[in-house]
Order: sequence, then structure tokens, then C-alpha cells
Amino acid sequence: MKISSIFISQEDIKNKVYEIAKSIEKDFKGEEVLLVGVLKGASVFLSDLIRNIDLDVEIDFMAVSSYGMSTKSSGVVKILKDLDNDISGKNVIIVEDIIDTGLTLKYLKDYLSNKNAKVLKICTLLDKPSRRKCDIDVDYIGFEIEDKFIVGYGIDYKEKYRNLSYIAFVEE
Repeated sequence: MKISSIFISQEDIKNKVYEIAKSIEKDFKGEEVLLVGVLKGASVFLSDLIRNIDLDVEIDFMAVSSYGMSTKSSGVVKILKDLDNDISGKNVIIVEDIIDTGLTLKYLKDYLSNKNAKVLKICTLLDKPSRRKCDIDVDYIGFEIEDKFIVGYGIDYKEKYRNLSYIAFVEE
């Protein structure tokens, strides 16, 4: 596998993260929000996002698996790490790095919907609507991308390339 080209620059990511943060501030006008990062991919995005939100922000994490060591989703979702805290009565935003088929996020949203959050929204840096296998409403979208495999800015291939400050297309 090799990186074929830079797709989204560090500067473009920085600007988009700021824009999403300001949208969240506008929607929650002084209220506290709990951002639930989906590990491991969303950790970089979540870190930058919380530094740009001028509200009281809590964070928690969930780890799920649907890819394993492949570039294609298996469609089977397993929770590897659940939330540490109760979300009932809270404004919750699930923060994802990329939405592909939507199956993982639909599973997570359904799962968290049963935990009595005040509000449950979805935020993603990257969206691949052409790959969608289920209906999922996304409240905050950074970039809509084509159906190519990407790495960088927290997104990996076999646990590598998460540390890139940009997002790049890859070729196997």
C-alpha cells in the first residue's frame, strides 16, 4: 500500500473543524455537551474539535469494530469499549472520523438512544454517502468524499498512518 496523493490538507481540516465547532456552539447556545468519540479513528478529530468549542464540554469514548484489519467493513459491529458515564439527560454528540456504510453508526445511535440522552446528534469529519447501506441522519458533516480508501488525521490502515496531519488517498 502507498499514499497516492494528499486529498485534504492540514489547513483545510483545521478550517472545517473550526466551522463544525461554531455550528455546535450555535445549536447548543451555552448548554453543556458531551462528545462521544468513536475510537480510535475519531480521537484526533475529537481533540481538535473540543479545543474549538466555546461551551462546557465533556468527553467519553466508545470503541467498536467493524473493519478488523481490512479496508472493507464486515457489517458486523462489536462494542469493544462502552461509555464510562451515564448519558441520561445530556446533550450527546457522537463524533466519528468517517461514515461509510453507516451500519456502525446506526448501531451506535440505536444503542445510545436507549440511554435517555436529552439530545443525540451525529458529527463526522468525512462522509461517503455513495457507500451507504442504511439511512442515517448526520447533523454535522465536514467533507463529503468519493468512494476511495483514505488515511491520515486519525484514520488508519492496519494501525498505520494515523499520525499524518492531512488526509490522503491510498493504493493497495
